[in-house]
Amino acid sequence: MRFSQVDVFSSEPLRGNALAVVHDADGVSDDEMAAFARWTNLSETTFLLAPTSAEADYRVRIWTPGGELPFAGHPTLGSCHAWLEAGGVPASSERVVQECGAGLVRVRRDGDRLAFAAPPLTRTGPVSDDDLAAICGALRITDDEVLESEWIDNGPGWVGVRLADADAVLALDPDWAAFGDLKVGVVGEYAAGPVAVEVRAFCPGYGMPEDPVTGSLNAGIGQWLAGTRLPTSYVASQGTALQRAGRVHVSLEDGTVWVGGETRTTIAGTVTP
Repeated sequence: MRFSQVDVFSSEPLRGNALAVVHDADGVSDDEMAAFARWTNLSETTFLLAPTSAEADYRVRIWTPGGELPFAGHPTLGSCHAWLEAGGVPASSERVVQECGAGLVRVRRDGDRLAFAAPPLTRTGPVSDDDLAAICGALRITDDEVLESEWIDNGPGWVGVRLADADAVLALDPDWAAFGDLKVGVVGEYAAGPVAVEVRAFCPGYGMPEDPVTGSLNAGIGQWLAGTRLPTSYVASQGTALQRAGRVHVSLEDGTVWVGGETRTTIAGTVTP
């Protein structure tokens, strides 16, 4: 089977988030998918399949080393890039429609970037005192350092935490053993410059303590803060603490949050079953 490894969310080579993509994977079993995802040991590995919906151009299954996800952002853009590069032709000239566990996700060409429309949040609302106490313990901060918190889950399980500034985000030294099943996204603003915020994504339950650059989290943050605490169009930095240079382009347009970034194939080859 054809194989691609795609760097997502950075204009600098090898500074984004890597995604493994297996093409034409309809005959691959769940156990084989899980084993291959553990073997690649990337934050996500995807498998391209024939769609089951007449509205979709392709179907994707998304796996972390710890299990399958219904939706994730950098796998959406990286999978779309790989599908198009392999000769995929969308039914519409205006968009590509991806089928995944969360339903149908629209992807558009945005200049040199791809961008996906953020899917609806599956959980919203305030974070309980008990959950916030657990989150602060895992982040090794006090609750008075948290400006706001909110459930912003679009499938992976994200809860958002806003800190005073980007420096506070970069200074975090989490207690990984304290997270349990929590998936925590932290955001803090820059005073000035080309990027508006620094973002970090902590999800040790998925088999990687910190995700380098995270489309689903940035989608949730955009749905939470764009147009209120943040501008309707902004660029988020992520991965700085991991020596990456992720840049996520977020825009709120007519009630829809779009999340975009650069994509490039860094490895191409074949997978032998």
